[in-house]
Amino acid sequence: MKAIIYCRVSTDKEAQDTSIVRQREELERLAEIHNIDVVKVIEERHSGYDMDRDGIIEALAMIKDKHASMILVQDDTRLGRGHAKIALLHEIRKLDAKVFSLNEQGEPELSESDLMVLNILAAVEEFQRKLVNYKIKRGMNRAIENGYRPQDNLSNLDKGGGREKIDVPIEEILKLRSKKLTFHEIAATLRGVGYEVSKATVHRRYKEYNESLNHDNNGS
Repeated sequence: MKAIIYCRVSTDKEAQDTSIVRQREELERLAEIHNIDVVKVIEERHSGYDMDRDGIIEALAMIKDKHASMILVQDDTRLGRGHAKIALLHEIRKLDAKVFSLNEQGEPELSESDLMVLNILAAVEEFQRKLVNYKIKRGMNRAIENGYRPQDNLSNLDKGGGREKIDVPIEEILKLRSKKLTFHEIAATLRGVGYEVSKATVHRRYKEYNESLNHDNNGS
């Protein structure tokens, strides 16, 4: 198992130097005992109440990129405090990763209130996911009802939805717009066939196309 060692103290005072060194040494011994492969050691001097910490953000990015699946900390307060800790634990759970606390010799034990908040966050995100899927389905159905045939126009349809394609075809935006779809519905429809685009991106591409068209017409 690959892990990131995360050490944190709250201030830049020299008195904290001993603490951060001790954290690192103890966590390195912990990793050795449990045969855990440490891919990165991150040391940070920042308040645990703040989410805007370069070190913990780097750790999350490495987990998201599958470079590690665990964060080793001395105790859960090193990960964060208050709302910041709960938000981080939620994000780590979403990434299918774990936190191993030295003091607890395993995952941090959470209070009932903390567990309740985590469950609420998970439920809210599941609701949001279903809402996005519904909007995609609704946009696609409306486009098809108006005669739009994505299988005739989108070359990446056979690759499945959700695949990123940076070059959003302006032709498809124009066709959907001509069928009276809103920019929000156009974005949802395109996402349903594999183009990861937002409403803002669709609107910008449409606006750029019209400005370019007007410029060419004026120039001629």
